[in-house]
Amino acid sequence: MGRTPLGRSRRPLLAALVATGLLGALAEPPETGPAPMETVAADANTATVFYYTKTKNWSSTYLHYAPDGGAWTTVPGTKMEAACTDWVKKTVDLGSAAGLAATFNDGGGTWDNNGGADYALGTGNITVKDGVIAHSDPCAGTEPAEGNQATVYYSTATTGWTTANIHYAPTGGTWTTSPGVGMEAACTGWWKKTLDLGTATSLKAAFNNGNGVWDNNNSADYALTSGTSTVKDRTVTKDAADPCAAVEPDTEAPTAPARVTASATNTSVVLSWDAATDNIGVTKYQVTRTGGTKGTVVTDIGSTVFSDTGLEERTGYTYTVKAVDAAGNTSPASAAATATTGDKAPDPASGTPLGTDPRKDPIYFVLTARFNDGDSSNNRGGSQHTKSGNAANNDPMSRGDFKGLVEKLDYVKALGFSAIWVTPVVLNRSDYDYHGYHGYDFYKVDPRLESAGASYQDLINAAHAKGMKIYQDVVYNHSSRWGAKGLFTPTVYGVRDSQWSWYYDERNEGFEYDGLTVEPKSGKAYYNGDLWSTAEPSGNTCLNWGKPTGGKSAEGYTLYNCQWPSPTSGMFPKALYHQCWIGNWEGEDARSCWLHEDLADFNTENTTVQNYLIGAYDKYIDMGVDGFRVDTAVHIPRVTWNRRFLPAIQERVTQKFGAEAARNFFVFGEVAAFVNDKWNRGSVNHSAQFYTWKERKEYSPDDEVAALEQFTYENDQGTGNQPTSTNAFLDGNNYHTPDRSRFSGMNIIDMRMHMNFGDAQNAYGNGKDSDDSVNDATYNVVYVDSHDYGPNKSSERYTGGTDAWAENMALMWTFRGIPTLYYGSEIEFQKGKKIDCGPSCPLATTGRAYYGDHLAGSVTASDFGTVGSASGEVANTLAQPLVKHVQRLNQIRRAVPALQTGQYSTEGISGSMAFKRRYTSGSTDSFALVTVTGGATYTGIPNGTYKDAVTGDVKTVSNGTLSVGAPGKGNLRVYVLNGPGKIGADGPYLK
Repeated sequence: MGRTPLGRSRRPLLAALVATGLLGALAEPPETGPAPMETVAADANTATVFYYTKTKNWSSTYLHYAPDGGAWTTVPGTKMEAACTDWVKKTVDLGSAAGLAATFNDGGGTWDNNGGADYALGTGNITVKDGVIAHSDPCAGTEPAEGNQATVYYSTATTGWTTANIHYAPTGGTWTTSPGVGMEAACTGWWKKTLDLGTATSLKAAFNNGNGVWDNNNSADYALTSGTSTVKDRTVTKDAADPCAAVEPDTEAPTAPARVTASATNTSVVLSWDAATDNIGVTKYQVTRTGGTKGTVVTDIGSTVFSDTGLEERTGYTYTVKAVDAAGNTSPASAAATATTGDKAPDPASGTPLGTDPRKDPIYFVLTARFNDGDSSNNRGGSQHTKSGNAANNDPMSRGDFKGLVEKLDYVKALGFSAIWVTPVVLNRSDYDYHGYHGYDFYKVDPRLESAGASYQDLINAAHAKGMKIYQDVVYNHSSRWGAKGLFTPTVYGVRDSQWSWYYDERNEGFEYDGLTVEPKSGKAYYNGDLWSTAEPSGNTCLNWGKPTGGKSAEGYTLYNCQWPSPTSGMFPKALYHQCWIGNWEGEDARSCWLHEDLADFNTENTTVQNYLIGAYDKYIDMGVDGFRVDTAVHIPRVTWNRRFLPAIQERVTQKFGAEAARNFFVFGEVAAFVNDKWNRGSVNHSAQFYTWKERKEYSPDDEVAALEQFTYENDQGTGNQPTSTNAFLDGNNYHTPDRSRFSGMNIIDMRMHMNFGDAQNAYGNGKDSDDSVNDATYNVVYVDSHDYGPNKSSERYTGGTDAWAENMALMWTFRGIPTLYYGSEIEFQKGKKIDCGPSCPLATTGRAYYGDHLAGSVTASDFGTVGSASGEVANTLAQPLVKHVQRLNQIRRAVPALQTGQYSTEGISGSMAFKRRYTSGSTDSFALVTVTGGATYTGIPNGTYKDAVTGDVKTVSNGTLSVGAPGKGNLRVYVLNGPGKIGADGPYLK
């Protein structure tokens, strides 16, 4: 076969490398200088072959070759000449040939013939080094230079390259001939080259492996200066130290862990401690346990919380902890902590996460307390029951419960959903806390949600029995009323005078708030007698305790200092809670200050706080939940997520259920960005996609310092120097293995699509625009509206009309990402109603109204998206047009793997909302052509038989082109190569 000039084959070659996984996330060659791959050797009929001799120790080297189509030289060939240190070379005349076959030998019978396959070489400068062929002159620039020089070190530790070239241009000068000059191996993972700059003091550069794989800094090239620079993972360090210089051995041990505490519950002990410090960094802890019949047991742990389970009954145990760094230096042992176990608890009902790919599971989002009431005995109205107007409607805010959700799991399954996102389940404590986001006791499930035979564990188990997942909403950022039980709760000033006796319950020393039990003195479940004091408590740090502020309440009552929580009052210890109000929502203080007076902001960079939260959420992981939806994720620094909370989740799931379950434990964060631009007002630290990436540099071991360092560093990098990904995109028509090596562990809610779903076309365009900056957008959670906002930051539930809803759903169920529906949207429940107005209006008039009336009666699901039987009002609900629409969308999505886990492309496609998707794995190869609402033409697609999953229409493609007429608003076409044909029955839209 004739050889194609490299310049003309560049893009197909890159595409092939992406498809095989060799290219990963690296970009194409730089476009700023002469197009690097467009230049070939000056004489196309010669080849200068360089051979690396350092690993051979041959006294002489011979090149034995044959031009393509020509005869071989006489053995042993022609002797090669010295080129530069460790290299020999030979220039050979190829005549009219476009390349040559070659072997090498020492002239004495020792050969290198590429394992018997010979070497296939081209033209121009060619290097052969330890079996690897590249295109460069390894000796260029090795002569002593005059003028300015730049010594460049390039790291290939994360690329796996076996050689490296630098393609560069001094400022004011011309680019080297592509692929540039060969770099020298410096030390493990590093390559080096000293360049002559002449009078220039800076240069532009890009790097490649000599075989078409480039790193050009996301097409921006690297800006380097004279002197020594390092380039590692797209980060340039100017005036850098030699990365290959001998490193002084680390002999400094970490400090001993401090404040080790142990607490026993039944036959388990939870141990926690403050993080140790080290000059380099602590890598693990060694926990030593003594006591019981097993004697001394040593366990390695990666976090600062250790749960020791399965211990002996009524036995004393002693624990010490040592810190270990990467060099193996071990700290002294901590002070000992002791705990005595009790009786063994009854074996709890077990739960195990389903552990499958979360992209296969459409999500139904329920506000548990407002969905369906299965047990009226746990209903509670709260302190605002009358004021809000809920009492007049006999509609207590805490009304729905787990029993009601268990009873209607078949309703959710009949819609076709296989995952349910439930609002936070922890015990709440505020005036209007039915939603669950005001956590008070993070270790306790709110009793207002549980019933006999319908605990949270029962809900998890019941859902799993039906093949459905439970995603638990979790809050790491804040607590309410006003601290957190077991961590810190402040005492506020209060006085039971004629004005305030209605508010401050009389203290009952024997009573503890649990949200459900009525306190006998006040006759209320929302007891607050333990939160206030008229007398100044010992250790009070709030200034001007109990003195009038000069202000009045809404009722005209006198207000006092220290009566309400405030981060600036001194009420909260700085170590555990942040001490400021947010002033700039795109600034650093959005991550380190309070959102609202009733949301006490955790100091999440503090080890004690981290341990409290990690320990709490370990409990729910152990119960077998399938994932976490993370509330207010943007208000915690990414470096804290990446260092502490996300690894702790992975570690716990792996420990309990194994590595595969951990890979599929689905964490998706709310990174609220209410704008239409790709980067949230230009602030990378406050943009959703930012949270899907690992850190790309090391920061201070101190988490608080690290958070500031990270904010400054990434803010300075700006939007133009953030990582990019091809994980969501097809390579032409081909699926490629995604590169998840830089994934943080947190996926995201697609806020940009959400904000633009006032129009499906707008949501589609905005979603596509952001996908290259998300680690893997196929995991994005996509919804139209929620318990917080409708599209365009509307405060009302979506009211675009049934046709628009159908169109939005058609897009959500076929485009990349995981379709998610807020409860009731399948019947346009409460459309146009204000989502939340607090206690100023009845919940029945809002977007959080009670839904159970629409579920009255009985329903069974014979399969996902299929009703077995239904009677009563729920049968009418299931007959609604959007219900039929979403049922069939779920049936189609479940039957076509490309619509669940596939990458997508719009290449070669005309049409407003048209795309192709493919997923390939093992024996599965699913390729689908989708158009929503409008017509489309697909060119350059594989030939074959395509069947529409909506109509059953069959089209045979023989010329790489398929055209589809416009199906109409809310309708779509899904042509699947060798597909199953029509899936489900025609409905009001899919027909």
